[in-house]
Amino acid sequence: MIIIGLTGGIASGKSTVALMLQSKGALILDADQIARETVLPGREAWREIVDWLGDRILLEDGSLDRAALGRLIFNDAARRQKLNAIVHPRVGEEMLARTAAIRRTSPHAVLVQDIPLLIEAGLEKTVDLVLLVYVNPFIQLERLQQRDNLSREEALSRIHAQMPLEQKKQYAHFIIDNSGTTRDTGNQVDLFWQCHRLPESAAEDAPRLERREKPC
Repeated sequence: MIIIGLTGGIASGKSTVALMLQSKGALILDADQIARETVLPGREAWREIVDWLGDRILLEDGSLDRAALGRLIFNDAARRQKLNAIVHPRVGEEMLARTAAIRRTSPHAVLVQDIPLLIEAGLEKTVDLVLLVYVNPFIQLERLQQRDNLSREEALSRIHAQMPLEQKKQYAHFIIDNSGTTRDTGNQVDLFWQCHRLPESAAEDAPRLERREKPC
């Protein structure tokens, strides 16, 4: 099995690239989706967060108000670290368990682990390839403001809470610049797939991939 660590920054377009990789036969594990499952009402992480921050971060149905939570943590490094300490270990355990299950059932799969904080968490050494989705900072800011209906200051606080994309470049085996059109991005995904001689389908035998600093 080949494991691709897909990472980037907020509003960089990782989900778009993940869908393109999935269309080529890759299997996707989305850390953000697992994180959302981890904090569903009644789950252990959900109880810890409510005990800590109170009912003010809950919606009427008992689920977390992600917008309210974001306002509390993005400008407060200590709160952000505490939230990460609650959620991230549980997400990591689930990612490991699901990866192991896929390895058993689909040993020749191309598995994409979509992890926004892959590099910040030091997980880049646990994957075979690091694929970075990059976007021009001005475009990233504009897209984030439009996507989440944020002010410029709110959007910047979310961007600055992450490692700069320019810094992440040094860890990447391959960089996809998502600043242009969807077709441009798709062409780069095709090049990445061909460059590493990945199989056309997850059902096919995956090639043996030797770890290299910069395979392409």
